[in-house]
Amino acid sequence: MSQSAATQAVENKSGRSWVASLDLTFSQTVAGSRLSSAKRNGPLSVQKAFYPEGPDCAHVYLLHPPAGIVSGDELHLSARLEEKSHALLTTPGANRFYRARDDLNLGTRLQLQQTHYRISKNAILEHLPQETLIFQGADAVNKIDIELASSSIYLGWDVICLGLPVMDQPFNKGRFEQLCQLKVDNKIVFHDRLKVNQDNQLLNKTAGLAGHHVVGTFIAAAPSLLSGEQNRHKCEALLARIREEIERLNAQLYVSLSQLDSLFVIRYLGDKSEACKKYFTAIWQILREALCELEASAPRIWLT
Repeated sequence: MSQSAATQAVENKSGRSWVASLDLTFSQTVAGSRLSSAKRNGPLSVQKAFYPEGPDCAHVYLLHPPAGIVSGDELHLSARLEEKSHALLTTPGANRFYRARDDLNLGTRLQLQQTHYRISKNAILEHLPQETLIFQGADAVNKIDIELASSSIYLGWDVICLGLPVMDQPFNKGRFEQLCQLKVDNKIVFHDRLKVNQDNQLLNKTAGLAGHHVVGTFIAAAPSLLSGEQNRHKCEALLARIREEIERLNAQLYVSLSQLDSLFVIRYLGDKSEACKKYFTAIWQILREALCELEASAPRIWLT
């Protein structure tokens, strides 16, 4: 997202749209991994990096004080991890795409969040946000682009909640589209799109979401560790360990695990975001130890 750093927080002609951007850079220094640059416009920011597990991994909380995206709003987040740096990004609470405006005379209905991560050689990025709530009647687009070097590592998830059924607000009108693309050394290795609206009825089709409203996707990409014949036995052992953990959690009906060459894709389909995060966190602990050679250190904000 090269344009995000230059994007300004401005209002459109109707005065009812806000474009916000946050562009982060992490560098490995003699003092450890540091948030070396943070350029922001509008209501999207960070305070500082925390180091609960020592100087070599910067924990950063992505802050959006409005806590939601309305019609016409755009959030552009980008982060660049320089060689050998390590960052863990999370959020203090759920993100929200609110119901889109009905009066087009007030401006566009579209609500956009766009994320772009660039991970240099031997760098590690962990993207572990809280869930995203898609309100009934939203017109939401969520785009995620990840660029890795073959020696870098990415562990990242997204947990999407479509509607609020417990409040009698199912996602029976509106639109949500998520596009996730991952490149290794400028080559696309993963391209995934979820598009839910009332025309395609994907939410209720048996071959779609089968009436479930919580969808989670967890990607673990480590090309130099997960691809090639030399890593085959290690990958098989790691897959077996994760499957054992899924069975231990009695999550077989909700969680699937696949290997696509240099990455693992873990998916959740169910109705409880807390359960999804519980399962993903357990799997993250295994992957972090196996791929990063680090014990899992949960962000402190998760405990508040």
